[in-house]
Amino acid sequence: MRLAGAATPAMPATGSPVRDLEESGVLRGGREGGNADGGDGDGRDGGRGDGLGDGLGDGRGDGRDGGHEDGHEDGHGDGRGGRSRPTRPGRRSALLAAGLLAGLAALVLTAMVSVAVGSRSVPLSTVLDALLAPDGSTDHTVVRSLRVPRTLIGLGVGAALGLAGALMQSLTRNPLADPGLLGVSQGAMFGVTAAIGLLGLTSPTVYVWFAFAGSAVAATLVYALGFSGRSGGGPIRLTLAGVALGMVFHAASSAVLRMDNATFDRMRFWLTGSLAGITGDQAIRFAPFLAAGLVLGLTLARPLNALALGDDAGRALGASVARTRGLTAVAITLLCGAATAAAGPMWFVGLAVPHAVRAFTGPDQRWVLPYTVVLAPLVLLASDVLGRVIAAPGEVQVGIMCAVVGAPVFILLARRRRLAAL
Repeated sequence: MRLAGAATPAMPATGSPVRDLEESGVLRGGREGGNADGGDGDGRDGGRGDGLGDGLGDGRGDGRDGGHEDGHEDGHGDGRGGRSRPTRPGRRSALLAAGLLAGLAALVLTAMVSVAVGSRSVPLSTVLDALLAPDGSTDHTVVRSLRVPRTLIGLGVGAALGLAGALMQSLTRNPLADPGLLGVSQGAMFGVTAAIGLLGLTSPTVYVWFAFAGSAVAATLVYALGFSGRSGGGPIRLTLAGVALGMVFHAASSAVLRMDNATFDRMRFWLTGSLAGITGDQAIRFAPFLAAGLVLGLTLARPLNALALGDDAGRALGASVARTRGLTAVAITLLCGAATAAAGPMWFVGLAVPHAVRAFTGPDQRWVLPYTVVLAPLVLLASDVLGRVIAAPGEVQVGIMCAVVGAPVFILLARRRRLAAL
């Protein structure tokens, strides 16, 4: 079955969107294999049947040489008297699920290392005692009051930035979309600095709302600038609009902070992206906003898969275009605003991780989004630990470390000859 009038977005040179989604399990149909989702067909080159669904049907057709074909995943066969090589969707799903569990295990291990390792040397036995039987000593206080909240907020911020990047790339079909590159994080940063520097609001539960407002305004302006004019918006144009607007917000934030030296001294590390100084109370206050954004973002996987085929095809598959875009924008605002208010603006986490994930999961958002939520905080925590170790007894802010890791990925993507929308 072919959907008439379905708009097909431009894709990288690796394949068409329908082809990629078929291979990942989102769309499956018997192309030359005959019976797919209950459709039979006979012909010289084998039966043909096209289907939309989970690809659970088998396709069979009679070839000219008396052979038959089995369509297990894509329904492909050569129709020349031989049997096509079967591929099993269940096996691929099992492998991806196993990889996700392995990523979770690596994330737990990285979190344990983050609690145990820092600029101050604390024996592992002391770390365990601080977690299980604290006695109020200096080392126990460092572990419980500084490292544990820092690790927890790192998990939340990393997951939020990674998921926000994946959602932005899927929604805008722009492979260079990232909360930092598109200026959304800088908009949230300006909201926070205006609340603290101009209004004197220092409570996280108050200035986080200014971060939400700043990120929403920045996203709206970038989208309007990037898609204005007759030529529409391409990946490079949207990115340039985001970078330019991000610089404006960053300059405005710096101007506000320069008006009060005490505020600037307190926030200068936050401006570069830092997990240092996070307290347990702050982590608790930011947690509901991060959790709400994560839950909302993960529920959008199926409608985003449908919209990947174009608006018309998405509607035919039952997805509400306006509702999906609106909820995605809300999720991005929650994730970017809360993450920036908690740890400051950070670049490239939302860019590099989703691209690495799609390299082995394909374009299916049902796998891309969960993998990103697991691997992005792993990258952020690993960068934070590395920044604490290489400059001990001081530290390098995690925002700087993430830029060192993510900048080469951005350069590699930008230099691709055929940079197309997702």
